[in-house]
Amino acid sequence: MGIEFDKINNGIILDVLREIGNIGAGNAATSLATMINKKIDMKVPVVKLLDFDEVPELLGGPENVVCGIFFKFEGDINGSIMFVLDQPSAINLVDLLMPRDNSEFDEFTTSALKEIGNILAGSYIASLSGLTNLQIKISVPALAIDMAGAILSVPAIHFGQMSDNVLIIQNEFIETLEAKSVDGYFFLIPDMDSYEVLLGSLGVTL
Repeated sequence: MGIEFDKINNGIILDVLREIGNIGAGNAATSLATMINKKIDMKVPVVKLLDFDEVPELLGGPENVVCGIFFKFEGDINGSIMFVLDQPSAINLVDLLMPRDNSEFDEFTTSALKEIGNILAGSYIASLSGLTNLQIKISVPALAIDMAGAILSVPAIHFGQMSDNVLIIQNEFIETLEAKSVDGYFFLIPDMDSYEVLLGSLGVTL
């Protein structure tokens, strides 16, 4: 039997997940800085529990075009990760890696976003594995560029099995020299039974 997801509103559980978000975001910022060989500052991640209907508004509305990078993970816990960026942040992220004269979502852009997303998501999973001593492997990333409502339908279907609420981790990375900002949202989506395993490994009982 899996966790009743509405219990996540418990302050202790939310604090634990917030700490996971903080450590994962810090490692992701370090990995990004190493990859682009530039200094990256990071704002304190914001961990929120929202009604799923509220989430598209964070991304500019359900019809706003965004970039979603999706991964599966498996091992001691199973589930998926989605990293969502609006278009300006996605372009800024690629330009940090290799400045260009255009800002189109061409083949180079999508390839670069997959690679960067792979590094950022891998940093989160590595942090999670290190904190919990759980063995976790991550899949090859899949990328989609579509309206926010369509992109978010993937986690919406999954969370619909558990609750009308969704846990998101909002990160903002800033390249200090050019002051380019990347605002992204991580959706950590363990399978129903995996939430209980995850929290139990951190000493949280339900």
